[in-house]
Amino acid sequence: MRLKNAFVVVVAAISSAFAQQQTNSSASSLRTCTILQTRLGSEVIQFPGGPEYLASASNAWSLFNAESLPTCIVFPRETVHVQVAMAAIFRDKIHYAVQAGGHSAMTGWNTLQDGILFFFSHMQNVTYDAVKDTITLQPGIHWGDALTQLQPLGVAPMGGRLGDIGTGLLLGGGLNYLSGIHGFSSDSYVELDVVLVTGKLVTATATNEHADLFRALKGGANRFGIVTRYEVQAVHTGTNDDKILFGGLILYPNSSAEALIQATQKYVSTINDPRASILMAFSATLNNSVISPSHILTLFYNGTSLPQNIFGDFLSIPSTFTQVGAMSYVEANNILGSGGTRGFGQLFGASAFNGSVDQYMNAFSQWNKYTSTIAGALSGTVLAFTPIQQSQIAAGRARGFNIMDPPLTNYAAVQIQSQFAPGLLDTSPAVEAARQTFLSSIPRSPGLPLYINECDAGQNVFSTYTRYDELRNTYAKYDPTRFNVRFTQGPIGL
Repeated sequence: MRLKNAFVVVVAAISSAFAQQQTNSSASSLRTCTILQTRLGSEVIQFPGGPEYLASASNAWSLFNAESLPTCIVFPRETVHVQVAMAAIFRDKIHYAVQAGGHSAMTGWNTLQDGILFFFSHMQNVTYDAVKDTITLQPGIHWGDALTQLQPLGVAPMGGRLGDIGTGLLLGGGLNYLSGIHGFSSDSYVELDVVLVTGKLVTATATNEHADLFRALKGGANRFGIVTRYEVQAVHTGTNDDKILFGGLILYPNSSAEALIQATQKYVSTINDPRASILMAFSATLNNSVISPSHILTLFYNGTSLPQNIFGDFLSIPSTFTQVGAMSYVEANNILGSGGTRGFGQLFGASAFNGSVDQYMNAFSQWNKYTSTIAGALSGTVLAFTPIQQSQIAAGRARGFNIMDPPLTNYAAVQIQSQFAPGLLDTSPAVEAARQTFLSSIPRSPGLPLYINECDAGQNVFSTYTRYDELRNTYAKYDPTRFNVRFTQGPIGL
């Protein structure tokens, strides 16, 4: 009994100390926010009740990230606002988060309770320099807006495949329908303005004294600073009248699933045409635990038709709907909608395959098992495969390498998306256990990197990078006190 009472006392003391720590942290962030508002003004620094505060605090795509209330939100109009705020955060040791597009499925990576949130709704400009043939993006731009604004000029930045996604995609690498030609989206970097954890501003290029930082920001996610200006190589995609792509989408019934798996594995392992691109998504919607499978293929070719020797297997599989034809680059990027629907908790998971069809069949079987196990908590699930061709990897190496540096081989980036029931604000231990069991049942092929934009927050993606040691050394150079790791949530492994 005495031991039990002693244990209760210890637990109570720990709980009290933790609560006091939380109170102290809130008080510290309040003081820092107040000082920043005095210096930068009430439009740039907003507390709860500010005109933009609530809409911004609840903006995140995943509902799990839309319920937190920061102590204040920084709405930068220019880079110096980020510098001043970050210097104060560093000085006062305040927790912080950064939200550009808000399309993260990693809980806590783009929001926080208490602390300070950077929100880039007032830095959304995009410009084209015809002399340098480069595009300059501010961090708050979304890909749909960037493409719409630039298409009259016939150029586009390499971004994502959904219009609602923002520039955070670049920091994780980035996949698009022209990746086979141009590499990961971040391989298009020309110059980056980066605010380090101390508030210092540096400009990184492939050849200056910050070339190591430049490479780390091609896959290093939010761990290396806040990028306030992206200058990227323009890609000449034409206007909306220029139909440079042929393709679209095809919907398939569940009875075609096995044939689709076989076709996907064959495509991943054998196709080496940089002009070809597919995204194969096995999906299921759920309503009151009733599972309705429907599988979606997007397929494009940078040409005037779909070559049979590349796409023939998919075209011969029984389908329920086909929308295929000549399309502009903007039209292709709208084929799946904007991806901007809010109100659902979202979680991702990642793997990477270059094995036999059995590896893919196992993933499909385990995905079905997972979906059935937690059907009551879900509104939808996806098991998606994005082929990464050798040409995509070679394009990145030709531009000075990215920090992922995959082996020069074809493989598939595998994404698992779990969309939870409307209004569900967190997951139960049972649901989380089922998710982790599923992820452990589909291990990556040896030597392949996971894709950090589509990972589970607990996966050590960085350790799968070929240049992991370089990544750690670069992090130690630019953040020797490990401030970022200690004061903002993000990828593990540094």
